[in-house]
Amino acid sequence: MTWDEVRQIALSFPGVEESTSYGTPAFKVAGKFLTRLRPEDDSLVLVDVPFDEREMLMEADPETFHIIPHYQDYPSVLARLSRVHPGSLANFFERRWRNVAPRKLVKAFDAGRS
Repeated sequence: MTWDEVRQIALSFPGVEESTSYGTPAFKVAGKFLTRLRPEDDSLVLVDVPFDEREMLMEADPETFHIIPHYQDYPSVLARLSRVHPGSLANFFERRWRNVAPRKLVKAFDAGRS
């Protein structure tokens, strides 16, 4: 994937805006972190990924999913931008978005899907 493709997926969720985090490109909703680019390894930081799911992802697809010590104690995983599948990324984003977006945005989003 390219950063432009990541942008397209992220901005498809209501209220998401481009921002920065730790001086790197990021996306937030209502000022809350959605994801950011780690230029050091060209990976996306994906949060709200339970530890057991993270372990399964890294075991099943270590070329895509990995972790560094900084994130070891947090429910997160890193996904290499060049390898992550767009559909999977959209699912990770939706899960995080639902956890941090204002309830009215989530309700409107769900109503629009019906």
